[in-house]
Amino acid sequence: MPDTEPVRLLLVDDEAALREPLAEYLSRQGFAVSQAVSAAQARTILQTETPELVLLDIMMPGEDGLSLCRHLSETRAIPVILLTARGEATDRIVGLEIGADDYVVKPFEPRELVARIRSVLRRAAKAGPPAAEEELFEFEGWQLDPLKRRLTDPSGAMVSISSVEFRLLMAFLEHPRQVLDRDRLLDMVQGREAHLFDRAVDNQVSRLRRKVEADSRNPTLIQTVWGGGYMLAADVRRIKASA
Repeated sequence: MPDTEPVRLLLVDDEAALREPLAEYLSRQGFAVSQAVSAAQARTILQTETPELVLLDIMMPGEDGLSLCRHLSETRAIPVILLTARGEATDRIVGLEIGADDYVVKPFEPRELVARIRSVLRRAAKAGPPAAEEELFEFEGWQLDPLKRRLTDPSGAMVSISSVEFRLLMAFLEHPRQVLDRDRLLDMVQGREAHLFDRAVDNQVSRLRRKVEADSRNPTLIQTVWGGGYMLAADVRRIKASA
């Protein structure tokens, strides 16, 4: 028997002809797969389960996938891969802007999807230090616990961040006072597949600024370096987590 628990996925798609065979295939690849036929059912499942990644169809009756993706990015640090049948780039761009980690266009090869899943999970795992380190990041009164993915403001109140916002913040915290251009941030946060959509980084920076800046329209922490990219203009301390 394997020593570790299988990676838990939530597959949300109203099309049974795609969802059920795909869930079976992913199960054979070693994943534990829960299925939902709608965004409403996915929300119900998420009340009792915490998947490590969500596969989310965009076009569904009722609440669509983009709406659910936005909800997840605002409330849960769970990576999301969008499944879209649309040929145009609009939905993919919007999905990346609101917090999706990747996308796959239907019809797709299941092996390609598995590769994307593993790539996103690797990026998510690399965003934080090994569990044994148990370090916190402190900057300008803010504190980030990478293991629990918990961000607290200077007053001690917890601030929710999406998985993409978490990885973006980690990139800044690991390279304070360094200019990070868009290409480098895309590699760190969303991988090479997002390189067609530079404005996805700009939108994610704007979202993160709304969480950590006193005035996001006049940012002092995450500064724009014209012609260069972005920089965290703050000193960062690593401290031991309290027992």
